[in-house]
Amino acid sequence: MSSSGWILAVCLVVLEGGRHAAWAEEGSGSERNCSAIPPYLPPTAVNTTLRLRDLRASMISLNISAYIIPATDAHLSEYIAPRDARLAWMSGFTGSAGTAVITQNKAVLWTDSRYWIQAERQIDCNWELQRDASTRSITNWLILEIPEGDAVGFDPFLFSVATFDVYNTNLAPAGRILKSIPDNLVDKIWTDRPPLPPDNPTRLPDSVIERTWPMKVEQIRAQISDNPYKPTAVLLSALDETAWLFNLRGNDIPFNPFFYSYTLLSMDEIWLFVHIERITEELKVYLNSSCYHSYCVQLLDYSSVRSYLQSYIQKLNVRVWVGTEYTNQALYELITPEDKLLTSTYSPVLTTKAVKDTTEQRILKEAHVRDAVAVMQLLLWLEKNVPEGKETELTAAHFVDQCRSKQKNSRGPSFETISASGPNAALAHYSPANETARKLSVNEMYLVDSGGQYLDGTTDITRTVHWGSPTDFQKEAYTRVLMGNIEISRTIFPSGTKGVNMEMLGRRALWEVGLNYGHGTGHGVGNYFGVHEWPVGFQSNNIPFQEGMFTSVEPGYYKENDFGIRIEDIVVTVPATTKYGNNYLTFETVSLVPYDRKLINTSLLSPEQLHWLNKYYETIQSVVGPELEKQGLTEEYDWMMKHTAPFLRAGASAVISSVTLLATVLPSVFLHNLL
Repeated sequence: MSSSGWILAVCLVVLEGGRHAAWAEEGSGSERNCSAIPPYLPPTAVNTTLRLRDLRASMISLNISAYIIPATDAHLSEYIAPRDARLAWMSGFTGSAGTAVITQNKAVLWTDSRYWIQAERQIDCNWELQRDASTRSITNWLILEIPEGDAVGFDPFLFSVATFDVYNTNLAPAGRILKSIPDNLVDKIWTDRPPLPPDNPTRLPDSVIERTWPMKVEQIRAQISDNPYKPTAVLLSALDETAWLFNLRGNDIPFNPFFYSYTLLSMDEIWLFVHIERITEELKVYLNSSCYHSYCVQLLDYSSVRSYLQSYIQKLNVRVWVGTEYTNQALYELITPEDKLLTSTYSPVLTTKAVKDTTEQRILKEAHVRDAVAVMQLLLWLEKNVPEGKETELTAAHFVDQCRSKQKNSRGPSFETISASGPNAALAHYSPANETARKLSVNEMYLVDSGGQYLDGTTDITRTVHWGSPTDFQKEAYTRVLMGNIEISRTIFPSGTKGVNMEMLGRRALWEVGLNYGHGTGHGVGNYFGVHEWPVGFQSNNIPFQEGMFTSVEPGYYKENDFGIRIEDIVVTVPATTKYGNNYLTFETVSLVPYDRKLINTSLLSPEQLHWLNKYYETIQSVVGPELEKQGLTEEYDWMMKHTAPFLRAGASAVISSVTLLATVLPSVFLHNLL
């Protein structure tokens, strides 16, 4: 998946003040070299000298020796609005995962292996890069850098409960003091900070809703009532929680249909904290905002959430239920004493939302069919045009966006397209820019990870292709990645199994030959929601699988400075029929685009894997084929039939039956008439 770097870049690349390095000329290297004389900076790096100077002046006035800047917002979102991109504005680094710490004489960025090369391309020589994303690494550094008794400032709205606990647990015994500063220091010096987007929230049409918002409120209230610890209200902090509860969508976050909001829901009242001026009269009627019974939504200003929560806590016999994963420290620290607080990892809204109802399942599958058409259009177009030598990573990314925009219910991309050729594809989260985009070549592997937002669903799919002659190693690596994808997708498991217990199936074929990948194996996906939707997936903090959950399956392999491979599909958990047991599940793949035949070494596949692959291709033909015909895409239909011809186990290549071969050679219209 991608960070929303291209949106942020608009706000970031304003170079201030004098330059203290040799900035790149066209054709220079892509990564900084601070040991050169003079230091070398690529054109993608941002000059942060004046920004650091101003921030350090603010720190002196507050008597803090260090200041922490995370890459998130007050809702602990992964994708954030440009106005919340404080880490990016301060450092130049636009990756979605990172933390900066600034002292009076140092500025340091921590990020994980997905972003090391990106960071070296974006930060200037004012910054040090720490190749470790752990909080322990940050706190160890702080203990070494600042004296005992000194204070470390942070914005409590940008810290999760768990993050604060880890920092405090490590720093307090060493005599370093965490100082909460609710007024963000970056905001004070960011004079051209982007404003709040002007768009109003909108309601989903009834055609894509099975559960009305009062029905959802009733579901959550039932869980409040049934909880043995007797909470009186639940606090919803993640942006998708409020959007889901009220069947509303917004446009405050790039690629994500969310709007700034909090909700406090009790058994007899509902308080929605929003920018009230953006709530239209139509929405006020929809939310029953003019009445005061238990199914009326009281609208309060977004900025008042902290003061209102504090007043609610002061009432007698109240207890607030919070999901700690998405509740910020600024709100959490208000809920005292302890007997007024109830915590769980995830709120009841997030765990309920994770299981799609029958309407959500149906329309999300339908969205993936139309999305498959757009991706097939891209792959056919690339196959035809790359040999001419004119296309680049950027033109390919733009083309797939255009294809999706023409599909029914399109609402734009679900993240910034990862369009990566050759060595760029070895960067798991690379996104092309004018300065870095490579020309596509038949001699290089090409990886495209893209997705769409549709009124009825969110999609995410990755395909890796080669238009020339791949090496034996590239074919083996690709096939082993595919084997991992198939093994997870075909597995049968008891309902309630956690994804982390199956995750190794995606790696086993790679591990057998000493290969691996450094990112997660899958994440949840929503219905016109976030493309990374927690708490579903294959990580240790994900909840157990139940019928009706959607997740990605995306193993990969990356050879640094050479090529990258990822195969990603969205799957849904469905009941499995077993010989003896009941209550078992398996996955049904809903991403319906063929894999690159040229890269598959069928001699490595087991008979079961080969059977799964052929059944998957039959599904593509039977489900996407009619949609291609409906849209009059004859050439794309022929391409699909050719690339979904059945594989027969015959060494390292596919044997195609004579009927299938005929289908791939003759135009579809002629073949239909012939049959």
